[in-house]
Amino acid sequence: MALPVNLSISKTHLLTRKKQTIVAMLGVTFGIAMFILMISFMQGVNQFLEDTMLSATPDIHIYNDVKTDFSVSVAGQYFKDSNQLVAVAHPKPKEVTLNLKNAEGIMADLKRDPQVAAISPLLSTQVFYNYGPVQLNGFIDGVNITEESRLYHLAEKMIDGKPENLLTTDNGILMGKGLADKLNVRTGDLVSLATPTGSTMRFRIVGIFQIGVGTIDNVKSYVNISAVQQLLGKDRSYITDINIKLKDNKLSKIEAANFGKKYNYVSEDWETANSSVMASNLIRDVLTYVVSITLLVVAGFGIYNIMNMTIASKLKDIAILKAQGFARRDIVQIFLSQSLVIGLLGAITGLILGFFLSYLLSRTPFPANNNFISLKYFPVIFRPGHYIFGIVFGLVTTLIAGFMPSMKASRIDPVAILRG
Repeated sequence: MALPVNLSISKTHLLTRKKQTIVAMLGVTFGIAMFILMISFMQGVNQFLEDTMLSATPDIHIYNDVKTDFSVSVAGQYFKDSNQLVAVAHPKPKEVTLNLKNAEGIMADLKRDPQVAAISPLLSTQVFYNYGPVQLNGFIDGVNITEESRLYHLAEKMIDGKPENLLTTDNGILMGKGLADKLNVRTGDLVSLATPTGSTMRFRIVGIFQIGVGTIDNVKSYVNISAVQQLLGKDRSYITDINIKLKDNKLSKIEAANFGKKYNYVSEDWETANSSVMASNLIRDVLTYVVSITLLVVAGFGIYNIMNMTIASKLKDIAILKAQGFARRDIVQIFLSQSLVIGLLGAITGLILGFFLSYLLSRTPFPANNNFISLKYFPVIFRPGHYIFGIVFGLVTTLIAGFMPSMKASRIDPVAILRG
């Protein structure tokens, strides 16, 4: 029989049982809408966390991981030729230096690497910030501010002043917003910094930045690397870390391994340094897909039940159609097309509803909490791939849900039905 006739019969079935059709369609609609909302929000959260993580973490971090060795002592060396048992109680750790040997040579070699986009030397130390009666614990990063700004896009994170102010001011300091608020200081104020060893220096605030993560903004400041070397009493070659930004951060793990072997220092990629964040991102993704697919499968079962009920109420109609010469494939087309129409309409309305809900969430203000994270709105990502996956999975689910009842309808014996 001609396919348009089959579609006309399908249309009649759908319109004569409007409530069942609408209920089945709504099942698909809400399933896909919730999938779009959840995946857009979860992917937005993951992207926000990754961007925030990368804004405070280099692609590759090279440093000297010095560990104190208690296996050898002066006493052991002194009594090494005797047969006596020598035990040293509570040995004092040996003084070690954390600086990178030939740091300038390493950076010069890295600049010749075609995969490297930016390099920033670093000398960090713990300090006490003193302003009047207020004393706070934190740390400062001594950097080449030009390279550091290229690495982390600091200019975009400045809420007062600019990174280049460090180059024009003696003993200038860029301070995190949370730290500045706690000290009650602003641009132009003088702040005293003291190291745990007792060295002190005064710095003038030339800018205030906000990374967006309270654990950084509440304790961190930037100064010129020469100022930290002076504060620690070190020479100008004393550098403890090298931060690297690659042209493609997906190569971080491979390049970090290569740099570690080449320079014989610890070379840590950003994924390893933030493994807990990456693991939580993966867990959220898996949870989102599991819940969303479950919703769509449940909607598929709803369509399956409705199609079974439709077939049960249309047994005589099916018998008459087969008696008039309709083949098994015609019966399959009639009922399978009903399922696909329900799935298609449900998928389209689900995508529209999902987009609308996602947009509303993206314009919903995030609760203010500057002590931890700075975010204006809930993070939501709108990716065409999510919508394509939603409509394809919705159609596949309804196709499978409608196929089995359709095959059941095609196998009905018209003689047995008409006899009653």
